[in-house]
Amino acid sequence: MSADSAPINLTHHFLIAMPGLEDETFAKSVVYLCEHSVRGALGLVINKPSDINLKNLFDKVELPLRRGDLSDTPVFQGGPVQTERGFVLHEPIFAGDSPSNESVYASTMTIPGGLEMTTSKDVLEALSTGAGPRKVLVSLGYSAWGEGQLESELAENSWLTVGADLAVIFDTPVAQRYDRALMLLGLEAWMLSPEAGHA
Repeated sequence: MSADSAPINLTHHFLIAMPGLEDETFAKSVVYLCEHSVRGALGLVINKPSDINLKNLFDKVELPLRRGDLSDTPVFQGGPVQTERGFVLHEPIFAGDSPSNESVYASTMTIPGGLEMTTSKDVLEALSTGAGPRKVLVSLGYSAWGEGQLESELAENSWLTVGADLAVIFDTPVAQRYDRALMLLGLEAWMLSPEAGHA
């Protein structure tokens, strides 16, 4: 990297796996990047459902789920790190109508671009009462890259990147999320050769 080039910041972007990426966790995945800095990156895979749904998860943590709209929603495999821990990607909810932009939840990362990612149980407790954020994606585990690791994977053509579209995360059927994310770049899966970048 030349001294005058600024580091890229892909916070609030999608990483879309190229066909040549054969790692089992990330093949055909779409990762929403919650944070990207010179220190590394953190994201959640948004298109790999696990074999449990939110109703099962709430039963496990001994909470009722009084949100019928969410019962059958899958819990996602967010990535290979801390797979026993829950990560909730959701629309922001602020304390009262205060413009202070303080999240109401204890352990929340505010993502520039309009979402929050909460790891504290209080967001699940809010959902259990029928309240909480309207749109949520719950994952077990997350994806992480150390310093310079994501940049080198991008240089190897492992990923495409595009600004995130919240409709892909919250309003698109899981099976269509990979194709929808590609469409944000004007691409379709058949256009991507597994040999791309290996001229």
